[in-house]
Amino acid sequence: MGTGKRGLIATAVTVVCAISVLAAPGTAFASPGPEPTPSASPTPGPSKDLEAVRKKLDKLYRAAGRATDEYNAAEEKADKQSAEVVELAKKIVKGKEKLARLKDRAGASAAAQYRGGGLPPEAHLTLSDDPQQFLDGAVRVRQGQHAAKGLMGELARTQQDLEQYAKDASAQWKKLEAGRKAKAAAQKKIEKQIKQAEKVESELRKDEQKRLAELENAAAAKAQSAWLGSGVLDEISGKASAQGRKAVEYATAQIGKPYKWGAEGPKTYDCSGLTSQAWISAGRGIPRTSQEQWKRLRHIDVQDMRPGDLIIYFDDASHVAMYIGDGAMVHAPRPGRDITVAGAGSMPILGVVRPDPGTDADAGTDADADADAG
Repeated sequence: MGTGKRGLIATAVTVVCAISVLAAPGTAFASPGPEPTPSASPTPGPSKDLEAVRKKLDKLYRAAGRATDEYNAAEEKADKQSAEVVELAKKIVKGKEKLARLKDRAGASAAAQYRGGGLPPEAHLTLSDDPQQFLDGAVRVRQGQHAAKGLMGELARTQQDLEQYAKDASAQWKKLEAGRKAKAAAQKKIEKQIKQAEKVESELRKDEQKRLAELENAAAAKAQSAWLGSGVLDEISGKASAQGRKAVEYATAQIGKPYKWGAEGPKTYDCSGLTSQAWISAGRGIPRTSQEQWKRLRHIDVQDMRPGDLIIYFDDASHVAMYIGDGAMVHAPRPGRDITVAGAGSMPILGVVRPDPGTDADAGTDADADADAG
């Protein structure tokens, strides 16, 4: 985004949230209405009650987010372990085939000795009267002894390899089963938290659900305003790398698609599913979960972030979004919400990570773009 547009998205995000707050019935900014008559529809509960509901839902969905990270991590691990088991199985098959060939060769050698009267080659050599034949035979005997020794050694090594492959496969299979159990346990946690949250929301009247959404917007707007008020946006001036631009283009193209835990597209995403797929589309694979993205990607100071960088939220790294410039980010918020643009400071920021190793300098030139793509 050009420097001439700096602050426009940030201002727009704040204004939209502020409009939601100003339009909310029952807020300090709304004109007081007449007292309801007995026949009027029920009035919404006190704001503090809905605020308690908002906090409860936030707690439930954050717990679901942590469990989703556990599920995604277990799934990723299970995929790797499955691939390792398959590779070991292939090695075992090839090892058995090799062992069978070696045994055939050993059998053929034994049969040849039997056809020679059962005497070892050295005995036949001793019985020879021809000196040249004796010398030629001595060379063949030595060669045969080396070959036999090599054959037996190869047989032993192949047998040992097969035994090790079998042990490794057994160990990987146990890990795979443990991973599947961890994945199933995480799934139960997710479903439990989401079910509880949906139950809480379903018990609200339509007007209460509307006010709840406005309270969510108000809380996000307040946090974003405080973040912008710190002057942090004045220090953020980095431009996207070539890969970063591609990642941003992918992520923003998904706006409006629903959140679904464990999903990586193309129709639905969870928070880290969106960010990881966006960077895969830009040609760079990154860890699948927000917690692993926080652990394994390069940490960047907030004032140094640029579009395409990932913002990690909450002290447990349970949520991730992609910075798109001018104080805004794109993310998959939670179950029941769609992928959207929001203020980068609308949630507590743990830190920022950078998936691509590109230069921090202006990436607007071809040379910088090439460097960033590398």
